[in-house]
Amino acid sequence: MRRILFGLGCLASAVLSAAPSPRPFALDDLAKIRDVSSPQVSPDGTRVAYSVRTTNLKEDKHETHIWMTSWDGKETVRLTTGKESETTPRWSPDGRFLAFLTERDDDNDVSQLWLLPRGGGEAEKITDVRGGVEDFDWAPDSRRLALVVRDPDPNPVDKDKDKDKDDGKKKSKKPIVIDRFQFKMDEYGYLDARREHLQIVDRETRKVEALTSGNYDDELPSWSPDGKTIAFVSKRGADPDRTDNWDVYTIEPRPGATPQQLTTFEGADNEPDWDSRLAWSPDGKSIAYVQGGPDKLIYYGLHKLALVSAAGGGERVLTPDLDRNVGSPRFTADGKSILFLLEDDQAVHLAKIPAGGGPIERVVGGRRVLSAFSSAPGGHVAVLASDPKTPEEVYAVDPSGIRAITRQNAEWVSEIQLGAVEETKFSSKDGTEIHGFVVKPPGYQAGRKYPAVLRIHGGPVGQFENAFDSEWQWLAANGYVVITANPRGSSGRGEKFQTAIYADWGHRDVEDVLAAVDDAVSRGLVDPEHLAVGGWSYGGMMTNYVIASTTRFKAATSGAGTSNALTGYGTDQYIREYEQELGTPWKNVDNYLKVSFPFLHADRIKTPTLFLCGDLDFNVPLINSEQMYQALRSLGVPAELVIYPGQHHGIRKPSFQRDRLERYVAWYDRYTKPASSGEAKTAAAP
Repeated sequence: MRRILFGLGCLASAVLSAAPSPRPFALDDLAKIRDVSSPQVSPDGTRVAYSVRTTNLKEDKHETHIWMTSWDGKETVRLTTGKESETTPRWSPDGRFLAFLTERDDDNDVSQLWLLPRGGGEAEKITDVRGGVEDFDWAPDSRRLALVVRDPDPNPVDKDKDKDKDDGKKKSKKPIVIDRFQFKMDEYGYLDARREHLQIVDRETRKVEALTSGNYDDELPSWSPDGKTIAFVSKRGADPDRTDNWDVYTIEPRPGATPQQLTTFEGADNEPDWDSRLAWSPDGKSIAYVQGGPDKLIYYGLHKLALVSAAGGGERVLTPDLDRNVGSPRFTADGKSILFLLEDDQAVHLAKIPAGGGPIERVVGGRRVLSAFSSAPGGHVAVLASDPKTPEEVYAVDPSGIRAITRQNAEWVSEIQLGAVEETKFSSKDGTEIHGFVVKPPGYQAGRKYPAVLRIHGGPVGQFENAFDSEWQWLAANGYVVITANPRGSSGRGEKFQTAIYADWGHRDVEDVLAAVDDAVSRGLVDPEHLAVGGWSYGGMMTNYVIASTTRFKAATSGAGTSNALTGYGTDQYIREYEQELGTPWKNVDNYLKVSFPFLHADRIKTPTLFLCGDLDFNVPLINSEQMYQALRSLGVPAELVIYPGQHHGIRKPSFQRDRLERYVAWYDRYTKPASSGEAKTAAAP
């Protein structure tokens, strides 16, 4: 256990007197950024536990450990130091223990529940379940915990290197048998009959008892204030794989108890992927949750704040007229109000609404992004916040505003000269107002026209926000103006805006991102003859649409994108989404051909394109990038394909993350900064 004392006044003076001149962002800075997450205020409000992810360059991996900071921010200590990462810190209600998940000392290499005594001493392993613990929640008595446990693998990997003990030869692998409608998922791989269910563990006896079972998943357990009931969400029915109709259930915390279904909305109620937990009212009579749109709208539906009686029935949407997404509801200690995260145009705020419904108050606003918050019974509230100049840190919510209580990135940020990030507004082709950002290179000179990169976000439902973005800063440090837009299909502007591209990909959204480029050109910020474009996931897909629609871009980078919907059907994880939005191919082939424009009209593409993907990606499988690469090579258009071995949709390996950014700039430079132009990069060569 290592303790760090922050003497703010003296420390600030010393840093200011000795600090060198800020420098542009470099690739080495990727490993210096500390990713802060999961703030948890202690029940007495005196401490905040949180996770910090760092980069281990020697082992080429990220590591996450748990830290704790005093409420005044003056005292910080790192709590865990294991060789394996520790995540998901959560205080016991009596404040005596901090629970967390880690794979350390586990024979099956799955996460188990550990407890760390606040009064001192070593952390102890509490569970040893073969399938691993995915999530947990403390009971009010601080003795029991509800667990989400994955069914054990029926064919576990032999710890003896999977070799036969008699002759030492490697065993033959067993066939993979598939019998589910949705049979694959990124990170998990091919899906078998295993599901996730609820179990109870006693902190003192370590006894584990099963609560639920069946051919469906049970997620997000939340104890009632009296400890007599657990609320959770589950997607049940004849074939749960065919729907996103999650519902809220309750169950008594005893083996053999029968779950009671509370919500009946034909759509997603508190879908686990939304990272939004169920919240009990202090009197135990109501449960606050997030209701999505109807099943047909899949991820395009708006997320609304809802309330349901714990006795059953009485579902009520508290934000029927709020045309914005909400998340993470939590009752205030007096039960009179509900705090929640409110997504708005390029920002996310902390808001509050009366428990019975009524006017919404923004508790923490501003041009920033709050990604999580935690509260204590005494009224202490901590938020995880970021803005374009600052990576995420934990802040205390005071009457006068927010106050930083972690400074994990403060020293590093003081060393960097960041590119200025400006919000933009402009009109698309049909007059629709679109919002976005422009990032200028450090040392930007007015009147000079810079080469530019149009970056397109994934999703499609999501948005570029007022948060720190290392990719933007890397491109800006290399002399590019970065242009971004939140085209139709993005969140933050309401349901009509989100659904505007439903079954019509690459149309209005392409017009919107091109309008962002036109805006930057008209303002004299960029050189229209030196433009590049790129994105990842839906951003890679959109990149393919853009270069099939115009030849104005000199270079493109398309990451993990698709262009042939007929190839996507049955090869990626979106089978429900395909059938809801486009229908089945054999009945709706015209829909599939319409949205497969980039591949079926690849002969219109003249832009040199770099394709990138992980070889284990089940989100947007490698085959999609391979098809587009092959098409461009067939047509004689300069193209390269970079495959990251062992990587899924999200590239996790630090050396590969660095490699990807390095390749972006090298590819853009090759075609937008010809040697004859005499332009020099503003950052040192990687």
